[in-house]
Amino acid sequence: MADIYQLLSLQGKVALVTGGAGYLGTAICETLAELGAHVIIASRDLKKCVQKGKEIEGRVAGSKTTAIALDLMDKSSIRQCFQQINADFGGLDILVNNAWSGNKNSFESITDEDWLYDVEMSMTSVFRCVKEAMPGLIAKKGVILNVTSMYGHVAPDYRIYDGVQFTNPPSYGAAKAGVIQFTKYLASFLSPYGIRVNCLSPGAFPHPVTRQHTSFMKQLSGKNPMNRIGEPDELKGAVALLCSDASSYMTGQNVCVDGGWTVW
Repeated sequence: MADIYQLLSLQGKVALVTGGAGYLGTAICETLAELGAHVIIASRDLKKCVQKGKEIEGRVAGSKTTAIALDLMDKSSIRQCFQQINADFGGLDILVNNAWSGNKNSFESITDEDWLYDVEMSMTSVFRCVKEAMPGLIAKKGVILNVTSMYGHVAPDYRIYDGVQFTNPPSYGAAKAGVIQFTKYLASFLSPYGIRVNCLSPGAFPHPVTRQHTSFMKQLSGKNPMNRIGEPDELKGAVALLCSDASSYMTGQNVCVDGGWTVW
């Protein structure tokens, strides 16, 4: 019988994190590296990925990282990324679909172009990455973790959003809800290959620039029982669980790390 340290170990595993150099992506990459995985950090900003890899290797003794360019709005970039991974590593053990970018919008301000961009970025990119990663994931009986959001299964409270500056666009929650359902679909239809698929729904983890606005932070913090926002390191436990054999009997699940936001 394996002990908990063996179950959590990712020694010898290869993991890709999209948006790995970002705010939450950094914590995800650090977690995988700390557990022993070779972490591939991917985003449009290759220079930022290289720098983040150096930072992680400097902090985590014996860790190995690789930076790779990946534009999730470009099908050829996605294809090239996974072709390189298959050639260099023989495929992935762990795929973490984490990247996001988009504009702040209210329902009144959002345009058709903004809506289509957000759906493409947040949901269609997940579909494309999974499709391209499939051969390697099948070969290694891998794990997929899709980072979604509390707003994929509850609605934003309009009372805490004033204007467009901090509001959550309708396209964001709609796309994240789609990813949660897609996760359940994949958990069912990829189970014959031994592939597990789960979601992680954070909330609220505002970026540092948003945290400078104390009035909005007070409103945001008051929306959950813990009366505070989340810190990136507080995702590490859930990431470790869902990407390792510690969750070997879990698939199709949506794990919420939201300070209790969704219990009310």
